[in-house]
Amino acid sequence: MRRNRKARRQALRMDTLVGPGTEMEGSLQSNADLRIDGSFKGTIESQGSVTIGESAVARSNITANEVIVAGMVYGDITAETKLTITPTGKMFGNVVASSLIVMEGGQLNGVSRMEDQTNSAAQESSELSVLPVKHSDVG
Repeated sequence: MRRNRKARRQALRMDTLVGPGTEMEGSLQSNADLRIDGSFKGTIESQGSVTIGESAVARSNITANEVIVAGMVYGDITAETKLTITPTGKMFGNVVASSLIVMEGGQLNGVSRMEDQTNSAAQESSELSVLPVKHSDVG
């Protein structure tokens, strides 16, 4: 029965494509992966990955699990796991991500902040349980 549910969930999960030559404006929310190859202006939120293709221009604030920039992005990106800027990618905005990869030729014009969002709560609790170390007198 578990396999059937998992297969059903995967079948319902579809990639969303904004194709070349397409211009969109507004707010885009998705539970699946998303690829932009046209032009998009607005906000993008995805539980999956967001890919900005080589020919794409996104004037957007993007929040997603993972983001790949191969085209141009004008706006801020928050990536829960990883942001990758490919050799053709150009990013003009600020970044918050657990992992940041800028390949040779890729451009990041903005401020980057590295945050491990999955372990932040565990880190806070470990900081609270630190005990002082007793030093023995060696004489």
